[in-house]
Amino acid sequence: MPGHFEPLRGGGAAVALDDVEISIIRSLAVQLLELIGPGPGEDAPDDPLAELFAEGPTEPPKDPVLRRLFPDAYSDPEGTPGPEEAEEQQAHSAEFRRYTENDLRAGKRENALAVIRCLDALTPALDGGAILKLSTAESRQWLGALNDLRLAIGSRLEIEDEDDTDVLYRLPDEDPRKPMVMAYLWLGGLQETLVNTLMP
Repeated sequence: MPGHFEPLRGGGAAVALDDVEISIIRSLAVQLLELIGPGPGEDAPDDPLAELFAEGPTEPPKDPVLRRLFPDAYSDPEGTPGPEEAEEQQAHSAEFRRYTENDLRAGKRENALAVIRCLDALTPALDGGAILKLSTAESRQWLGALNDLRLAIGSRLEIEDEDDTDVLYRLPDEDPRKPMVMAYLWLGGLQETLVNTLMP
C-alpha cells in the first residue's frame, strides 16, 4: 500500500501516506482552491439562488494554468482554421463557457475541498503518517482533484505531451524545477493506481 492506492473490499480505496506526503497534497489542494477562486454567489451569501442563476465568463482565463483547467470547448486541434471558422469557433466557445464554467469551477472546488476534508479527518499512526481510506464517491472526487493538480503543475512545467514528460525524468537534481517535477510524477502514480481501484 505505501505510495499507491489499493482497492478496499466493498468499494473505495486506501493508501498509506507519511506526514510529508499529507502536507504536500493538502498544500497543493489549498493552492488549487485559491487558483480556482470563489463562486459567483460569494458576493451575495444570503441569496441561495445567486450562484445558481449567475452567468459565467465568455472569455478564456488569462492565467495559463486556468486556461488548461478550463479550455475552450470548440477548437481545431488538427490545424489552423480560416478566419470565418475561427470566429465561429470563438463564438461557440464563448457561449459554452458562459453556461458551463461556473459549474465546472464549482465541481473542481468541491473535489479539492473533499481532499482537504479527508486529510484533515485522518487519525495519525503511532509512527507518523496515516492510512487514508476513501469511499467510492470520495475516490472519484480525489481522482478529479489529482487530475486538476497534475494539469496545473504540468502547465507550470510547460508539459504539452508525453515527450515532454520523458525530458523531465532526465533533469539534473540542481534544476529548480526538480521538486515540482517530482510532485508531478508522484501525483501521476497516485492517480494511476486510484483509477485502477475504480475499474471493475
